Amino acid sequence: MGNEKSQAARGDRTTTGVGRRSLLGAAVLGAGAAALAVPGTARAADADSGTHHAANGRGIKGLPVPTVVGHRGASGYRPEHTLGSYQLALDMGAHVIEAGDLCPTKDGHLVCRHEPEIGGTTDVSAHPEFAGRKTTKVIDGVSTTGWFTEDFTLAELKTLRAVERIPGTRQHNTLYNGRWEIPTFEEVLAWRAEQSRKRGREVWIYPETKHPTYFRKLGLGLEERLAKILRAHGLHKKNSPVILQSFEPTSIQRLAKLVANPKAVLLSTANSRPADFVDIGDPRTVADLITPKGLAEIATYAQGIGPTLDLIIPKDASGKLTQPTTLVEDAHAAGLILHPYTMRNENTFLPADFKKGTDPNAYGDAFGAFKAYYATGIDGVFSDNCDTALLAREDFVNG
Repeated sequence: MGNEKSQAARGDRTTTGVGRRSLLGAAVLGAGAAALAVPGTARAADADSGTHHAANGRGIKGLPVPTVVGHRGASGYRPEHTLGSYQLALDMGAHVIEAGDLCPTKDGHLVCRHEPEIGGTTDVSAHPEFAGRKTTKVIDGVSTTGWFTEDFTLAELKTLRAVERIPGTRQHNTLYNGRWEIPTFEEVLAWRAEQSRKRGREVWIYPETKHPTYFRKLGLGLEERLAKILRAHGLHKKNSPVILQSFEPTSIQRLAKLVANPKAVLLSTANSRPADFVDIGDPRTVADLITPKGLAEIATYAQGIGPTLDLIIPKDASGKLTQPTTLVEDAHAAGLILHPYTMRNENTFLPADFKKGTDPNAYGDAFGAFKAYYATGIDGVFSDNCDTALLAREDFVNG
């Protein structure tokens, strides 16, 4: 697969022509203005991407390699899973926007939140009318106290506003607390359609079904609701610009029977078990799923995997990167693409060899880390800082 990776990089250089780096630099430097809807700012990113976003009618196989996925939007700069975060990631030039960790409301709507518990991502604690909704629940074996999407109607959730999830790390993001609502998936699709019209190309998104086994037991099955919405918008086909993902393989299998969209199985740490496996008594761990046999099985119902970066390059006891595993090669041999997660710029999230200074919240050598991961032959990466990911991609693609 190393040769295929090199060919993809060479093809990317050929189709985009001279001046990619300067165009992308202009897009990234102007992203702040673009987020404020200054006309023309995003055109540099569009020019850089060319026909990439449309994927040349080839669906997921037509995306650029490596693909930059805006993790929950541009969550390094705006509160995650807000239209403001999605818009900024798109304006920065992200190839795909992870627009939607999908959780249901009490009345069956799908909304975009990192987790069903919303105490850390909204101002719900400041609403005395909802004080009585605070409770403790066990989700996938983990006891969590707070407020949960399934205990609110959509109308009630719309009275809340999004806030920064990790304010201690990203204090600057708190400037935008209260600016945006919790978006519904329907609103995300309307935004996607509007942006596609404005840009003259399809905007790609990457929604995830969150805790589907948990919600199915509550009578709030996610897959059927998601499929119904996608079909209503004509976005349920093989080459539709919507990649579906889940940490639960059975959720992806269920979706495979409902819609033809490209799909990816998310993979946590090697010794972990997917929540649906725990529920049905399947003894396999992620380590079993990333064997050639496990990957071949995944390839029967999905087109890709989303492993943690540690499954691509493990760390030693000091937190430094070691040698890459064979996962990239094995997944490619099974016909699967790899979009690992998550690259972030701050020291606290970087491998020890790329940290700078002693402030955990300061930026480290993110470019060095991106280079190490891109060099493994991954097909893309989720990043909170898609501008950094794109510039590092240019360094890598252009040699």
